Amino acid sequence: MSLNLISPVDGRYKKLSSPLAPIFSEAGFMHYRLMVEGEYLIALSDLRLKLRKFSNPEKKLIRSLYNLSERDAQIISDIEIKGYKNIKATDHDTKAVEYFMKEKLAKTSLKDVLEWIHFGLTSEDTINLAYALMLSDSLTQVLIPKIEKIIGELDTLAKKYKNLPMLARTHGQPASPTTFGKEMKVFVARLEKRLESLEHIKIQAKLNGATGNYNAPVVAYPKIDWLKFSKNFIESFNNGKSQKIEANLITTQIECHDSYVAIFDTLRRINTILLDFNQDMWRYISDEWIVQKPVEGTVGSSTMPHKINPLKFENSEGNLGMANALFEFFARKLPISRLQRDLSDSTVSRNFGTALSHCLIAYEYLLKGLGRIEVNEEKILTVLKSHPEVIAEAIQTILRREGTEFPYEKLKALTRGKTVTMEDFERFIDGLSVSSKVKKELKKITPSSYTGIASKIAVL
Repeated sequence: MSLNLISPVDGRYKKLSSPLAPIFSEAGFMHYRLMVEGEYLIALSDLRLKLRKFSNPEKKLIRSLYNLSERDAQIISDIEIKGYKNIKATDHDTKAVEYFMKEKLAKTSLKDVLEWIHFGLTSEDTINLAYALMLSDSLTQVLIPKIEKIIGELDTLAKKYKNLPMLARTHGQPASPTTFGKEMKVFVARLEKRLESLEHIKIQAKLNGATGNYNAPVVAYPKIDWLKFSKNFIESFNNGKSQKIEANLITTQIECHDSYVAIFDTLRRINTILLDFNQDMWRYISDEWIVQKPVEGTVGSSTMPHKINPLKFENSEGNLGMANALFEFFARKLPISRLQRDLSDSTVSRNFGTALSHCLIAYEYLLKGLGRIEVNEEKILTVLKSHPEVIAEAIQTILRREGTEFPYEKLKALTRGKTVTMEDFERFIDGLSVSSKVKKELKKITPSSYTGIASKIAVL
């Protein structure tokens, strides 16, 4: 790890964010643009224009360019920034990719087709499809599996503790009991719904030239159905991908990015659910309902030796907030482009990897936190038993059923703002004008038994 990097994503947290580096690094971006340009060139050869059909070894040669070495990536960077051999500096990153391809193929059997590279395209055709592929791969290969793992861990807790009664709190005050497992299941259900939404979003991409009208390819080959070609080419990248890409046939120079925003908004919602979870876990740890396992050699406080701070959940919370802040800005910025195109989205798009890295770091820390906790069943039960007032709802509900007058008001007078015991409830029940059968029913109610069907909900 370099200690001279500004961003903690690539510095302090590099180990956690590294799965996204091959996708969103500068070299990763080059790789995906090479893939788009190469596959486009191959697709043109299959159209049988004035471009000859490539042999299988030639197609393999083109595809070998996608596997960039560090040296190759540096050459592309040099072409853009300072020039390389006889190529003057382009000051244009996508044009540098095009020139790199020409340089690499100039001494091969493909030397006669070099000017077909980037034929009829604008750089945004290459870039937007590259980003679509990058987003698809990052979701499919990295982020969605991590979210699924979190859901799995929480579902395990839900099942394990489905029957553990626990004091609920509404407005921070003691409320009708629940079970620890059921409360975990709430987060499972919320995450599953949002994850399903995420997986169904199709990432849109375009391949239609400088202002979205196929001007250049149509003027050269007016009889080709470029709409059909564009759609088929874009969707050819879907083989083996669960996060699908679809063609957007009606655009300006840029694809409008609305589908990007849909993805980021859905991730933001997932992250907000996880923020909620982290904060609940923080409170449970604070109340000693959850105990953190000590790890030998680690330090919680530089001055208080006893402390085990909930730093994994806190770190996760902070990174989720960072990711969401970027997602919110993406949502405000990306759908807006002056007239047919302005370049202000370009620098913003280069931060997709930063936002998604903050997600990944947050997910990893959350999982680390879950791996270091134990549920303190004894403490949870002790706290629940110390709040017998929570059965007041149960008693007044049965009394309503029995037709007793003002049952809510009677229980309110007994409990509100007071400390009561189970003995107080027994005396109250003995003084009621109800049958002995009903009194027996009421006396069976305890804070531990008054959990409704929470245990069933926990395993739905």
